Amino acid sequence: MDLYFAPLACSMATRIALYEAGADVHYIQRDRNKRLPDGSDFCQINPLGMVPTLRTDDGEVLTENAAILQYVAECFPQAGLAPAGGMQRARLHQWLCFIGTELHKAVFLPLLQAKQPADAKAYAAGLAEARLAIVDKHLIGREFLLDRFSVADAYLFTVLNWSGATKIDLAPWPAITSYMQRLQTRPSIARALKEELALYKAEVARQQAA
Repeated sequence: MDLYFAPLACSMATRIALYEAGADVHYIQRDRNKRLPDGSDFCQINPLGMVPTLRTDDGEVLTENAAILQYVAECFPQAGLAPAGGMQRARLHQWLCFIGTELHKAVFLPLLQAKQPADAKAYAAGLAEARLAIVDKHLIGREFLLDRFSVADAYLFTVLNWSGATKIDLAPWPAITSYMQRLQTRPSIARALKEELALYKAEVARQQAA
């Protein structure tokens, strides 16, 4: 299994899930020019050049974060990264959709894109309060989004971690703040964050030296 990723991008959620599962995976970094370590064009694998992209042991290529996370959970059921079915599985899908559309795409992506105009960034920042309020209210008295750690938590942590690179302040949201503090000490997350931060810094250094 190959995971194509970019440091600190949403693909880190899949890395976290794979670490939780103890999976044997080949991690392949895509750079900002959408090139792979061997110099090949990543768009030949994923036409949009987006991560995460997963190549299975059977050679199937899977894209889209929510799909990949659920596939990983199904490949490694012993890790308990997703409910088996019923309402709890529907809740998992609900949170993956919410994180992907309401936080990742609506709020953080515009704020992280340098070419976005100021009014677009202001609009995205204005959406944050209502969406973070929903997450904060849900997390009051809860350790995780569901009854136990799931791929949704891996995704939420990854997205909320971007607050450090934007003007989104998590301090007004105590349940979210506590959640992030707890999760960053979880071995799979601490490992993924440390490794990807080092890779990100190395990539920035290479760009500055070019």
